[in-house]
Parts: sequence; structure tokens; C-alpha cells
Amino acid sequence: MITIHHLGVSQSDRVVWLMEELGLPYDLKWYHRKANRLMPEDYFALHPAATAPVIEDDGRVLTESAVVLEHICHTHANGRFTVSPDQPTYSDYLYWMHFNNNALGLYFAYLALGANPAGETAPLVKELLHRRWSGYYAMLEQTLGDHDHLAGDDFTCADMMVVYNFGNILASGGKTLADLPNTKAYFQRIGARPAYRKAMQIAGPEATPPE
Repeated sequence: MITIHHLGVSQSDRVVWLMEELGLPYDLKWYHRKANRLMPEDYFALHPAATAPVIEDDGRVLTESAVVLEHICHTHANGRFTVSPDQPTYSDYLYWMHFNNNALGLYFAYLALGANPAGETAPLVKELLHRRWSGYYAMLEQTLGDHDHLAGDDFTCADMMVVYNFGNILASGGKTLADLPNTKAYFQRIGARPAYRKAMQIAGPEATPPE
């Protein structure tokens, strides 16, 4: 059985989501963040990279969301929720699978620099942040205007990868879902999925561990 080491308010909630979508059994181990919001020492000890998510599967310890999702789908679900190279939406699938790291990196830059960075390079930084966020919004709206999901009309791991960052993407770029009608409709479709709703109750940002 797969063990999910779940760090509260982290990207490991998407692994719970995947397991609920697949209907596979799993063991969930909760870890609380410290008062300063960083991960506790016992989570650091799970893997040298010290990042969430972390899973154990048949003696193997894995991290990195895209790796974990693909591993589970291919080793336990015959490739369900993935897209193969011979399918026409394969390049779209790859793009959105890796989009998460681009958006998260930009979000961390925003946190470090603030909405109004100071200094000699401030105008350049502000222009760069604005241009990147605007491009992300345009890409989301265009893609979701053409298809119901990010890698075509079918739900895939790419959707699980991107949804976690919706709040960061919107808040950092100064937009709301009301400004992005295609994205808003997409998020409503995702939010109606029973597995998503259950996963958020179990391990989402507002979830609390069982006693």
C-alpha cells in the first residue's frame, strides 16, 4: 500500500486527490508545520530533498509531484490520467505538468520582492512580473476556451498539478476568477468532482488531521 506523508497546507494534497480519483487504498500520515510555517524536522528526515510531497511505495521513497503522480498512474493504474506520446494532446500535457514549477517559482519571487519592489532594478522587476502573470492568464483562458481541461477534453494529472496553484496565481497577479471566465468555469468543474471534494476534506488547506 502507498503511504502518503502529508505536510499540512502543501502540494501533497494533490497526491491524496489522485488516490481518491483512482479509488486506490493508501495510508495517510500527517505532519504539522511549525509555528513559523516551515516543515518539522521529522519531515526533513523523509527524503534528502526535504520537499513535499513524499510517498513510500514498495520500499521506494519518492518526491516531486509530477514524478509521484506519473509513478502512481503508470505503476498502479495502467497509465490512467496520463497522456502518451502518440496522443495529439501530449505536448499540452507536458506543458501543464511542468507549468506548476514555473508559476510557483514566480510566486516565490513575488513573496521575496513584494508587490512593489524597491531599488534600481525595481521597474524591470515589476515589468517582468506583470508580463509573466499576464502571459499565464492569457494561456489559461485560451486553453480553457478550447477544451474542458488543460490537456484536452479529458481530465488528467496536468489538471491536478495546476489546480493547487490557482490561489497563488490569481492573488500574485492581481486577478480574480471573475476576470477569467473560462478559468472560472473550469475551476467550478474541478470543484464539483467528488474525488476532489473528498481529498480537500481529508488533506486540503482547511483540513485537520483525524484524532
